[in-house]
Amino acid sequence: MTIIRKNTAAMICVAMMLGGCATTAGHHQTAPASIGDLTAKSRSMQAHRGFITFYWDEKQGKVWLEIDQFDQEFIYVNYLARGVGSNDLGLDRGQIGNTRIVKFQRVGPRVLLVQPNYEYRALTDNEAERRAIEESFASSALWAFTVAHEGGGKVLVDATAFLARDAHGLAHQLGRAKEGKYAVDAERSVFFAPRSRAFENNTEIEFAVTFTGEPDGQYLPQVTPTPQALTVHMHHSFVALPDDDFRPRAFDPRSGYFGISFGDYATPIDAPLIKRFIARHRLQKKDPSATVSDAVKPIVYYVDAGAPPLIREALIEGARWWAAAFEAIGYKDAFQVEVLPPGVDPLDVRYNVIQWVHRATRGWSYGASVIDPRTGEIIKGHVSLGSLRVRQDFLLAEGLLAPYTDSAGPPTAAQEMALARLRQLSAHEVGHTLGLDHNFAASVQDRASVMDYPHPLVTIGPDDRLDISEAYATGIGAWDRFAIEYGYQEFADGQREAAGLAGIVARSIKRGQLYMADPDARPAGAAHPLAHLWDNGTDAVAELQRLMRVRARVLARFSENNIPLGAPMATLEEVLVPMYLMHRYQAEATAKLLGGQFYTYALRGDGQAVTRTVSGTSQRAALTALLDTLAPGALLLPDGLAAMIPARPPGYFAWHNPELFARRTGPVFDTFSPAESAAAMIVGLILQPQRANRLVNFHALDPSQPGLDSVFKQLVAASWQQQRQSGAAGSIQEIVDHAVLDGIMRLASDPVAGERVREKAYASLDELSTFIDRHLARHGQSSAADHYRYGKLRIQRFILDPTRYPPPPPPTMPAGSPIGAGTMGGLFPQH
Repeated sequence: MTIIRKNTAAMICVAMMLGGCATTAGHHQTAPASIGDLTAKSRSMQAHRGFITFYWDEKQGKVWLEIDQFDQEFIYVNYLARGVGSNDLGLDRGQIGNTRIVKFQRVGPRVLLVQPNYEYRALTDNEAERRAIEESFASSALWAFTVAHEGGGKVLVDATAFLARDAHGLAHQLGRAKEGKYAVDAERSVFFAPRSRAFENNTEIEFAVTFTGEPDGQYLPQVTPTPQALTVHMHHSFVALPDDDFRPRAFDPRSGYFGISFGDYATPIDAPLIKRFIARHRLQKKDPSATVSDAVKPIVYYVDAGAPPLIREALIEGARWWAAAFEAIGYKDAFQVEVLPPGVDPLDVRYNVIQWVHRATRGWSYGASVIDPRTGEIIKGHVSLGSLRVRQDFLLAEGLLAPYTDSAGPPTAAQEMALARLRQLSAHEVGHTLGLDHNFAASVQDRASVMDYPHPLVTIGPDDRLDISEAYATGIGAWDRFAIEYGYQEFADGQREAAGLAGIVARSIKRGQLYMADPDARPAGAAHPLAHLWDNGTDAVAELQRLMRVRARVLARFSENNIPLGAPMATLEEVLVPMYLMHRYQAEATAKLLGGQFYTYALRGDGQAVTRTVSGTSQRAALTALLDTLAPGALLLPDGLAAMIPARPPGYFAWHNPELFARRTGPVFDTFSPAESAAAMIVGLILQPQRANRLVNFHALDPSQPGLDSVFKQLVAASWQQQRQSGAAGSIQEIVDHAVLDGIMRLASDPVAGERVREKAYASLDELSTFIDRHLARHGQSSAADHYRYGKLRIQRFILDPTRYPPPPPPTMPAGSPIGAGTMGGLFPQH
């Protein structure tokens, strides 16, 4: 197609679509009177009429937008419709990109797609005040289209380049992941008709976009047939804004919701400048006065028909748990879950969906939403569930039950445990799309919320058999019911709503319900002793001790019965990893007692206790429990277990497999690598820099609190100062010794650690050096003398020049969250 501009009149003519237009400086052919006449002349034009009408010119390979509304705001959302398939790259099928409010602005021969700045507003009827805000903060012109033709109050623009661009930032993400430099190849990026259509209130257009480049990393070659050419699908949704009948609901930090916030510069001086609203769906009763009423429009979720039948039923069942919470606040059939009807695009913004996403490796699932940035109204909930998650729980059950005996049938208990987790996962991610944040304190309140991360509850029965019948809870919890009441209870007016919401929160506080969100649970240096991921029980120390007993029982009975008949014996390692590290997350929970502090998201006057430091007694009990996991008996593999795991056979190579233990022994299974990983993990938890800072601070304020000095002393006493054992147990002791020494050295040189922490770390190294001197003076000819001399040398070198003789990095742990070890990493050769 040739576009010819006449400079004097700024006229633009599309030669092909006008059937042979010739334009010169002296004359031009008269344009058709309307766009309808224009498109009628091109037999290759296919019209899709709707919210934003578009035309597909098959002959020219172009998409044209027909724009008839200017300065009218709407929502623009982009998706990654077909993904890359690697959890490590985070570019999944159905992934939602940015949600923006935009509008078309006509300026001479161009149409700009402009994004107003909704971060800063003036909620007032005063036009001059609103204009002052608009002029004070920048907007964003996202694209400039050139008008190809106009008529009848409409313009036609070529949107092909806009739709075929890297709307999702894929090239940037690949570059950040050091996978190579990639760019869009326009010649290999084309319109995808099956997923492009226009409706009354939304227009959906999809392009297959090809990126070209040279791969530099390890992940793209694993999931792309030819990594020099990577083709994904970019989906674009243009959506009419909802009407003004939605009432935003005030955000409360105690409610368990996420939401939106913005600066309202029309706010009186004595009121907060920042306005905060929760994210929630629109839900209204047909009869607001009735105790129980149907909804004007129920919230309906659709499950991906591409999920296998057994999986699909579990997803539906778990998602439907939320119906009980809506029934409890007076709604009848207000929350529904169905299978996505044939022919419906899961990215159509009119449908809330639960999508089944495939990757080459295991990874997270997501609950995302398209949210109106003005009000917090959720327009579309979009759940993406990783298909390998169910296999992880099946693998955990294989490790726990060793079900493959000669007389055993299909492992139905393992399958049921995996499906039980899938139901919970479906409910969890749907909860996010209802507006709910994580609640990582729910596990200490009898599984009060599906918005926590659950560790499978495994008990030992009276017959010494492991019981997984209650591995995962069924149904939503008490916290979930409270949260839905706060977000979706209907009120007659704003005044009643404010009082009603205050009452809902007050009743929750009176019931003693706990809520802790991501920032207080995920960081390594998190301090709240009740905010954990993947834990169980009300007492972290008791649960760690109980779990270590379960772990010992599992490892003692670990055998070839943990893998199916016909599986390579080497794949026992995949099952062994999560069993050996069964305690990793409960250890994290226990470590938070050290230097820990209770606190709440209290508001002034709500009656909640604000802060309370964990008692010295509880902290010392936590340290003792953690040190017990470093004992040789806890770390040593049972006799004969390592001998059952041979070198990896062809097709199952261990190279670059994140699900396996690191090894220093080449192809041979490294018997002591698991102990290295576990010991480094525990020491790292105890000596985490922010935790160490708190230990110093809290002890200075309250001498009954354990100080960092005493922690160092107990660590050294539990390692270097232990009576030496022989054989494999002695090797485990040496591994623990070096893990402790490495941990103290890292803390001594960590910039996050304060000066008082580092001075105590150096003092501990000096004391350890003195102890080694005394030990060598008495036992200089013992079999462990070389070990002590080497420890002495390492201390001397580090103190002399920490930058030249730093401790080695801790061993790479097998992949952790989401819990379990995947099964795909060992199925394909890794090169």
